[in-house]
Formats: sequence, C-alpha cells, structure tokens
Amino acid sequence: MIRPAGDVQIHLYRHPVDMRKAINGLVAMVEGELELDPFSADLFIFCNRARNLVKMIAWEGNGFVLWMKRLEKSRFKWPLSMPIDVVQLNTQEINWLLDGYPLTIQQGHQHLPHHTVL
Repeated sequence: MIRPAGDVQIHLYRHPVDMRKAINGLVAMVEGELELDPFSADLFIFCNRARNLVKMIAWEGNGFVLWMKRLEKSRFKWPLSMPIDVVQLNTQEINWLLDGYPLTIQQGHQHLPHHTVL
C-alpha cells in the first residue's frame, strides 16, 4: 500500500509508456511531456501498453525513488477514456488502482462539514 504524505500531489499519466525507461527516462517525461517539476515531492505514475506494469517515481530530497508493480495474470483498470493527459489522484485512489478497481466508479461516502452538534 502506498502512503504518500498528505500534501503530495499524485499525477497519473494516462498514455502508455515504454517500460524499458528507468528513472532518468521517466524523469525526462515528467519534465518534457507532462511539463511538471520532477524535483517536487509529487508522485508520478506510468503504465505500459499491456496495462500489466506500473512504475511510480518521486524525488525524496536527495534522490529519486522508483516503485514498480507487475501483474502476473490481470491488467490495471487504467483511465483510458478521459479527455486529459494527466489525472490527479488522491492516496485512496492510487491504492484502488493498484488493487485492480476502476477509478471511474469508485466513490466513497461524501465528506460532510461539521457546523454544530445541536
């Protein structure tokens, strides 16, 4: 289970990526195609065309971290039909994605603001 800090933004790149890319290739994509800062504390998520391999990179102050998950028999429910290239996720959504749930139908209980007890 991935537990990034609460202030970390999570960016999911929707298009398939050549997973022969290691950290340097993915960082170059963050700068070039996503036009984001790879040296922020943000988490960047990529998937291959077969949707059975996910790589995630993040800068941790003194170096990049690379996480990878490969599925042996199934595929990730990748958000393919959205009009944007980069999808913003929260921590719960990234864990849903890694567990195999489609992001398009997952919605928890609505958060309600508390005003008063009486």
